[in-house]
Amino acid sequence: MTKYKDVPQTQPLIDVAPLSRALEQFANDRDWAKFHSPKNLVMALTGEVGELTEIFQWMTEAQSLAAGTNPGTSQAVKDELADVQLYLVRLASVLGIDLNEAVHDKLQKNAEKYPAEKAKGSSKKYTEL
Repeated sequence: MTKYKDVPQTQPLIDVAPLSRALEQFANDRDWAKFHSPKNLVMALTGEVGELTEIFQWMTEAQSLAAGTNPGTSQAVKDELADVQLYLVRLASVLGIDLNEAVHDKLQKNAEKYPAEKAKGSSKKYTEL
């Protein structure tokens, strides 16, 4: 399998190791690690994605594009994005998943499923291209 041409496997796309260590320490300091089962973390992650979704629920397309800079919504968007990231990184850590490797692998799979020459400008699923 060829690597996605724009992203060499040797180049890290994300480095969550410092955040993962900080989250582990945060949980240990509060004796919360015992609550951080994958099941519980996935449910918490889902709740945070729901809170992020709620911000955008009734927005127009234009309002949603400005949500990150709009004074009325930007802080809530930042907070919920951070919560999603925190739970995602903690979940990966608990499961022993290297997020950088997972992202590289998934990007490669997507590049193969959605070749630019077939997918460009289309919202069709790869099975319909």
